[in-house]
Amino acid sequence: MTEHTLDTAEADIVYDIHGPLPTADGCPPLFMIGQPMDASGFRTLTSYFPDRTVVTYDPRGLGRSVRKDGRVDNAPTVQAGDVHAIIAALGAGPVEIFASSGGAVTALALVAAHPDDVTTLIAHEPPLIPVLPDAAATERARAEIRDAYEAKGAGAGMATFIAMTSWQGEFTDDYFALPAADPAQFGMPTEDDGSRDDPLLSDRSWAISGYRPDVAALTAAPTRVVIAVGEESTGTFTGRTSEAAAALLGQPATVFPSHHGGFLGGEYGYPGQPEAFARKLREVLEN
Repeated sequence: MTEHTLDTAEADIVYDIHGPLPTADGCPPLFMIGQPMDASGFRTLTSYFPDRTVVTYDPRGLGRSVRKDGRVDNAPTVQAGDVHAIIAALGAGPVEIFASSGGAVTALALVAAHPDDVTTLIAHEPPLIPVLPDAAATERARAEIRDAYEAKGAGAGMATFIAMTSWQGEFTDDYFALPAADPAQFGMPTEDDGSRDDPLLSDRSWAISGYRPDVAALTAAPTRVVIAVGEESTGTFTGRTSEAAAALLGQPATVFPSHHGGFLGGEYGYPGQPEAFARKLREVLEN
């Protein structure tokens, strides 16, 4: 693996190349994108592709990528521009992309803006609120995460996030009548450490979950776009957004093993089924 830095006027974007360029197998580089997760979250999944040249990166402001634009918000169209610049810097032609969560939103924005950059995109569980029939209620549920975080800190915010993302079905009055989520119930600290800059719990990434995909551009693109969903995500927020996004593109969502982070090993303490996930990913890429 070699580490590289793309210096731009707004940020220094750090990316990693695992394997040779030009690629040894004749396949396009496989770019893996997350958000708010950085490149470190793909260590396990990358290990299952020793025959492929894999590219990972830290989105601006996350991990090793330092912002110089004075901003703290995370916008998918801006991040898509960063990924486009990295693809150009690789000089290896169009890439294949596996993108997770907010990274899947960035990748959808990339294909809409730069369709010739990507041959195949597998967008795994993009959290796209506007595609849902209960979008307004979902925005209210999202706001409760931010409010709990700002009032009581990371433990309260994360507990509210878990409650929101594990809720089954639309966000009804029954959801909003629930008592405030207790961080101790999830084994998390209840004290407030004073930080308020978490990209997941604050409103800094609302442009990502609030992104409306450009269906016309995506369907007109030469890119094969596959919307993927974890088998354990049925009925949850990101399970529903995946199904709805796939329907907008005229396809069923492609089912992958495990949950929202099904490709993870022990990176964040909530492992999925990375070997089975990688096998499914390889199958979808090759078919």
